[in-house]
Amino acid sequence: MKVKNQKAFEGLKNETPQFWGNLSYDKEFDMNKLELDYKDVLDASERLNRFAPFFEKVFDDTKESKGIIESKIFSLDKAKVEIEKYEKIKIPGKISLKGDHSLPISGSIKARGGIYEVLCLAEKIALDSGMLRLDDNYEKLSEEKFKNIFSKYSVAVASTGNLGLSIGIISAVLGFKVTVHMSSDAKEWKKDMLRSKGVTVKEYDSDFSYAISMGRKEAEVDPNCHFVDDENSKELFLGYSVSALRLKKQFEDSGIKVDKNNPLFVYLPCGVGGGPGGVAFGLKLLFGENVHPIFVEPAQSASMFLGILTGMHSEVSVQDIGLNNRTIADGLAVGRSSRYVSKMIEPLVAGFVTFKDHELYNLLKILYDTENISLEPSALAGFKGISTLLSSEEGNNMLERIEVKDLMKNATHLIWATGGKMVPKEVMKEDYLKASYK
Repeated sequence: MKVKNQKAFEGLKNETPQFWGNLSYDKEFDMNKLELDYKDVLDASERLNRFAPFFEKVFDDTKESKGIIESKIFSLDKAKVEIEKYEKIKIPGKISLKGDHSLPISGSIKARGGIYEVLCLAEKIALDSGMLRLDDNYEKLSEEKFKNIFSKYSVAVASTGNLGLSIGIISAVLGFKVTVHMSSDAKEWKKDMLRSKGVTVKEYDSDFSYAISMGRKEAEVDPNCHFVDDENSKELFLGYSVSALRLKKQFEDSGIKVDKNNPLFVYLPCGVGGGPGGVAFGLKLLFGENVHPIFVEPAQSASMFLGILTGMHSEVSVQDIGLNNRTIADGLAVGRSSRYVSKMIEPLVAGFVTFKDHELYNLLKILYDTENISLEPSALAGFKGISTLLSSEEGNNMLERIEVKDLMKNATHLIWATGGKMVPKEVMKEDYLKASYK
């Protein structure tokens, strides 16, 4: 197996937490070389806007935002002080949190891509039926006659948890029959919540790659079943990318500068890669050479890191190098990266970070104690991105290579919080009590 950096590869095999500066990263990469472009992101944004009246009608937690599924940015001034103490580092610049843990409808980043793909399906069926026109008020999709149409179709997806919640909730509300194929990593409360929504949950005593293969196989025999393929979906990817358009406006409204002298570092927890990949793609379209995405993965499940480090992308799994793909970060428990995303985003990701699971509980406690923000364990991964970048020789080498080391005092560090709102209070309390940091 050829690798781009032997030391990083040995670190992966030995489960050593590390930073690796992606040698394929080109901060000035020509985005016109990719198959998707800015027009595709705008098209996705417009589709989400068309559905806003439907969301506002059906989901109470979207009324304040008038049907727009978006999250706030939180400044983490208090948490920064405690994290510096915990990590024994000094963090130059500002730390903020992108609050996708509190997104409406399903409380995770999957409310972007997962919900968007189902909307694409529903819109096509409704338009083809002749009962909907593009210039209609989409609130009408909540009417019983549309549920009757959608009930003739089914939606299936494989998930470690949050994607299944998003797909299950929106599909069931629209009227589709829904099946979620869940890997052994999925939390029980997520399965219970799906079943309470009328979703069929199929469980497998294996990992995500197996669950998705079984889901795909089952869907192939039903011509009226749409399979949301997290390993190979353009729609999921574009749904996530729309976040960059909204983030740019949020930065402008709050006075956060992103330019040549004010770099933006975005720390994205990564599982199969669709969510962080779509976000990174959108960010590079909007901010170009001034934004530097960093993907963060569990040491046991660093599938995107492995795929890009070896150049094998989805053709290699973490199990192939002796890892067991077991992690408490259920949304990141993926042994093989997305074949659609991996090659596309290879030149767009500045670096990769791996971490040990127990760190997540400590960071969960710190964030709650300082900012009163509750995240599920996997959503804390981004914090390890900052500390590992700043404390490692490899991270400092990368900062020099991309010519931003002298600008770090002006940097904005944005941690993408990927889930938490839906976690039952008793489960959140259990996770909080597992922290060893006092």
